[in-house]
Amino acid sequence: MGNRLQIMAGVLLLIFVLLPLGAVAEEMQYMENEYNFVDGSIDVSGGIPDTVDESLRRIRNSGVLRIATEPYFAPQEFIDPSLEGQDKYVGADIELAKRIAERMGVQLEIVPMEFTEVFTAVADGICDLAISGLAFTPGRAGMVELSKGYHYTVGEKTGSRLVIREADRDAITSVKDLKKRKIAAQRGSLQEALLADNVFEYEEFRRLSTIEDVYSALEKGTVDAVAVDFENALAYIEANPNCGLIAVPGIKFVPEPQFDGDRVAGKKGSLILMYFVNGVIDEVLKDGTYQRWFDEYNEYARRIGL
Repeated sequence: MGNRLQIMAGVLLLIFVLLPLGAVAEEMQYMENEYNFVDGSIDVSGGIPDTVDESLRRIRNSGVLRIATEPYFAPQEFIDPSLEGQDKYVGADIELAKRIAERMGVQLEIVPMEFTEVFTAVADGICDLAISGLAFTPGRAGMVELSKGYHYTVGEKTGSRLVIREADRDAITSVKDLKKRKIAAQRGSLQEALLADNVFEYEEFRRLSTIEDVYSALEKGTVDAVAVDFENALAYIEANPNCGLIAVPGIKFVPEPQFDGDRVAGKKGSLILMYFVNGVIDEVLKDGTYQRWFDEYNEYARRIGL
């Protein structure tokens, strides 16, 4: 009798142990890859699936998808001053946000904020996602969930560039010429990290709040060189032909290939939500929709002088 009770107790203990392990195994079907970003996806054609995580359940129950963005990075996200309310937020990333909300069957709410705040907004659950021309970095992947890449640059447009005033064309031709110069980048941006990793001697390194502040500081002469995304620099210089800025030939800051592409960010642990986002990304990449949005809003931004 004693042996039978011991055996039964052992079986009950085994069941007690295995049940939680089974539950964990079920959850772990959604995983990040070796670089700590989510690169798998699910079919989004049927909307939010029956099996959802907390983030998706909250979105479905509220009927609203809240997106954090810094709307000063044309053509991905910017403001059309001729429009009002939510309509004034436009750009390729805003279209992506609209598509995600559409596939979820919910309303979209764009929540504007400074760039350094977008990650905190999703980490703290204030917003469901951040879509703001976000590049991958290991530090960001440790703080939030990051989607697969959706906007890749190739050839000469790849990476970030050093931008200076045209008047300094002959004085600044290499990073060595920055030794007694003031440099700047947007606080919290990939360009800030790339500048820190590649330029070691300078008079002062300023971290500014917005990309508009970065260009303004350079134009006003309060800094001498800035690091910015090359596509954004091209768009800005073309839209502002009298700004007097140029990209320094031959100086390019390029992250490792696995870090290429813009990302959508979500709260850490919201893996099924990110698989849903990746499903939408698959959709807009497959038929070239995102690139079409990018090209259209590039022209749009030039047309309104951004």
